[in-house]
Amino acid sequence: MDTLIAWLYAPWPWYVAGPIIGLMVPLMLFIGNRSFGISSNLRHLCAITQPPQVGVDFFKYDWKEHTWSLMFVIGTALGGFLAGVVFANPEPVKLSLAAQEMLTDWGFTQPGGSLVPEELFHPSVRNFTLLFACGVLVGFGTRYAAGCTSGHAITGLSTLQLPSVYAILGIFGGGLISSWLLVPWMLK
Repeated sequence: MDTLIAWLYAPWPWYVAGPIIGLMVPLMLFIGNRSFGISSNLRHLCAITQPPQVGVDFFKYDWKEHTWSLMFVIGTALGGFLAGVVFANPEPVKLSLAAQEMLTDWGFTQPGGSLVPEELFHPSVRNFTLLFACGVLVGFGTRYAAGCTSGHAITGLSTLQLPSVYAILGIFGGGLISSWLLVPWMLK
């Protein structure tokens, strides 16, 4: 039992986690689904909770066909909770020297806890505004791109969908621009 607990505490190597993620695509195709992602569940939740008198056409479909996807999201959240709280590694996050220097240049204290940088997780108007704005942009981006990173990168690319190539190029290009230009400018 101690060996199992120790195994759960340790990071899984790429040659274990990668094939597990890779096997999701054949499994999804086998059960008859061509999409695998997280952001589509927001649409399903809206379809579930939409009052009949509202009647938005975008949410008028049989959401019950996608219950497996909702269970996947619940399992993902539960797995994140178990990994982050129940099986949490008590050691501080280990960052490279370059990452520590970058955070110091941006005005953050040396990381020592589990949430890095710690200043972003303190309750303040600035942090709530920043996190809310980022959440809105991510939500808009996933809707505009017709899916999220996991849906386009895992399912879309492996099933050779050209729109997913464009979406992934945009997602990674936007990530590079944000991390190299926007974030340093916003945090200085």
